[in-house]
Amino acid sequence: MKHKKELSAAERVALITMLKTRFEQNKHRHEGLDWAEIQARLERQLEKLWSLNAMEATGGEPDVTAYDKMADAYIFCDCVAESPKGRRSVCYDPEALASRKEYKPNDSAVGMAAHMGIEVLTEAQYRALQQLGKFDTKTSSWLSTPPEIRALGGAIFGDFRYGQVFIYHNGAESYYAARGFRGALSV
Repeated sequence: MKHKKELSAAERVALITMLKTRFEQNKHRHEGLDWAEIQARLERQLEKLWSLNAMEATGGEPDVTAYDKMADAYIFCDCVAESPKGRRSVCYDPEALASRKEYKPNDSAVGMAAHMGIEVLTEAQYRALQQLGKFDTKTSSWLSTPPEIRALGGAIFGDFRYGQVFIYHNGAESYYAARGFRGALSV
């Protein structure tokens, strides 16, 4: 992943082409939405393209999953079947990372998301995503944690097992090879 937050013209064209193909191949995720309008917005917001590229580069396979009428924004979300490979083995947030005395992971979900210019999915967004397919049947994903839970040292994550979405808790400083995070980006 590049450190500058812009893509070359060739990278932009390649990313938009790939996103359009994914959009067309997964119409059930965004019925009634028009790619031409989404592409026009992306071309006006180049920093959003950089974030989508970061999502793609870490294995997220971002796609449009909703249109927020109140915000007048299209929502891209990681739609890869399992938690993105390039975002696993991370604790919840920078505070949790700083609290580990040994065996620190390389990063945190909240820290990586901020660097990428995206948001960690909320529980509501995660449940909505699960209506579009079966995600995290073998992995799990950190979710944006309510402040009252985080203040007590915890964080929440979700997965899909036994035909059901489960939301669990763990210490925010914990990390596992099969737990990453999914992100969302408003365009």
